[in-house]
Amino acid sequence: MAASHSLLLCFILCFTHIFISTSETLFLPLTHSLSKTQFTSTHHLLKSTSTRSTARFHHYHHNKNSHNHRHVSLPLSPGSDYTLSFTLNSQPISLYLDTGSDLVWFPCQPFECILCEGKAENASLASTPPPKLSETATPVSCKSSACSAVHSNLPSSDLCAISNCPLESIEISDCRKHSCPQFYYAYGDGSLVARLYRDSIRLPLSGPPNLIFNNFTFGCAHTALAEPIGVAGFGRGVLSLPAQLATLSPQLGNQFSYCLVSHSFDSDRVRRPSPLILGRYDHDEKERRVNGVNKPSFVYTSMLDNPKHPYFYCVGLEGISIGRKKFPAPEFLRKVDREGSGGLVVDSGTTFTMLPARLYDLVVAEFENRVGRVNERASVIEENTGLSPCYYFANNVVNVPSMVLHFTGNGSGVALPRRNYFYEFLDGGDGKGMKRKVGCLMLMNGGDEAELTGGPGATLGNYQQQGFEVVYDFGERKSWVCKKAVCIFMGSLEPELTNLENRVCLFHFASGISLDNV
Repeated sequence: MAASHSLLLCFILCFTHIFISTSETLFLPLTHSLSKTQFTSTHHLLKSTSTRSTARFHHYHHNKNSHNHRHVSLPLSPGSDYTLSFTLNSQPISLYLDTGSDLVWFPCQPFECILCEGKAENASLASTPPPKLSETATPVSCKSSACSAVHSNLPSSDLCAISNCPLESIEISDCRKHSCPQFYYAYGDGSLVARLYRDSIRLPLSGPPNLIFNNFTFGCAHTALAEPIGVAGFGRGVLSLPAQLATLSPQLGNQFSYCLVSHSFDSDRVRRPSPLILGRYDHDEKERRVNGVNKPSFVYTSMLDNPKHPYFYCVGLEGISIGRKKFPAPEFLRKVDREGSGGLVVDSGTTFTMLPARLYDLVVAEFENRVGRVNERASVIEENTGLSPCYYFANNVVNVPSMVLHFTGNGSGVALPRRNYFYEFLDGGDGKGMKRKVGCLMLMNGGDEAELTGGPGATLGNYQQQGFEVVYDFGERKSWVCKKAVCIFMGSLEPELTNLENRVCLFHFASGISLDNV
C-alpha cells in the first residue's frame, strides 16, 4: 500500500453488540476460537496462548535473508484468534481474521494436509470439509497485477514464461489465457502451495440480502503442511479483503474496525460475537467541549511504513506509564528502519502484547516494587503458564497500578482497563492443596533488541485490544487514536435491525492534543 495511506487506531470502549448494515457500513460477526475450543485447565489455556504469541512474534524476525519466497505471519494455532465466516458457492467457510497478512486463502477439495493431526485445537473448524471450487471459479491470469502481487511483485513476463506462455505471446502481452503459477507461502511452523482464483463470495449480514462480492480473488490450497485452516488477510496489501472490497465500494473498503468483546477468558463472554465493521460511519473528528474546555475527539499518531513487512499496521510507541511513573520506550520502538526493524505492530492474530526485554524489564520491576512487596510471587504458576510476574493474593483486595500506552507524535496515551493487562483467576494447585487467588501480568518478554532485527520491536496483542474499537483507515493522510470513549451497542441480533439509529457512541475525553500527520 502506498506510503501516503495511514492507519486510524480509534480505541472505543464497547459493551453490547449488534450487526447492521447501511449503504456505507457493514457489521459482521467475529467468533472467538475459544468458544469452540476445550482446554483442560487455566494453566493449559494460558500456556497455549502465551506460547503461540511468542512463536508468532519471533517468526516476524525469521528468514531475514530469504528473498526467494514470500514469508507471511499466520496464526500458528487457533488458541485465541478470531474467525470470520464467508459463503462460497453455498458452502460455508470460516477463516482466521489476520491484520498481519494480506491474502485471503483457504483449503480446497481435494485437500491434503501433512502433519495436521492434533495441530488444530479447534476441532470444529478443522473437521469442516474444505469447499469445492464452483464452475464459475476462474484461474487468475499470469498477466494480472494480482498474480504479480502474490509472487512478491515478480514481473508478469516472468510469470507468464513460467506458465508456458509462448515467447511471441509474451512479447505482444497476449498471455491472458495462461493461468498464474502456483505460489508458495511459508510461516511459523507450516506452509502451503496454492493457486489464485476469482469467484463470487457472500458476506453474512445481520439480515437479507447478503453482500455478494463478485470477482473476489483468493488462494485455493490443495496441499498444506501443518495448516488445516485458512486466513482472511486484512493487512495493507492489494489482495487483502479490505483492499478488494474498496474496488467494489470505496466507502466500504477504505476503513474497517473491530470491537473485541471484553472476555478475560470467561466461558460465557468469550462465546459472544464481536463486531467487525466494514466501511465508514460517523466518527466525529471535531473538538468537543468538556467542562468548558475544547477537547479534541482524536489523538493523532503517525503511521510507520515497514519496507520489509509492508502489510503491517505499525505505529511508534513512546513509552509506558505504570501508575504515575513513565518509562520511555527504546528509540527503535519509535520508528522503523530500512531493514524493517522497529515500531509497534497492531496485530489481531497475537494474543498477548510482546515488548522488547529492556522495556519489559522496567515494567516488571515496577510491578514487583508495587505489587510484589506485599504479595507472594507465584513462581510455579509462572512456569506453568509462561506468564510473568504472577502473584498469590491473601485476600480479594488487590492494589494493581494503572497502565497507559503512550504513542509517538503528541504525548497523549491510552489507558488500558486493568482486566486488559492483569489476569486474575483461582488456582486449584495440584488438587490436594488449598485453592488460591492468583494474578498475572499479561505482557510478555519479546527478547533483546539484537534478536529483533528485521522485524517489529513490539506487538499490541488482541487481549490488550479487547473492549476497544480499533479502526484502520486507508483514506486519511493522518492516523489517530480515540482518547477515551464509550461505544454502546443497543438492540439485538434480530435480522430486521438494519439501521444505525440503534447504535449510540458517547465520547468522553480527558486530555490530548491533535497533531496533523506530516
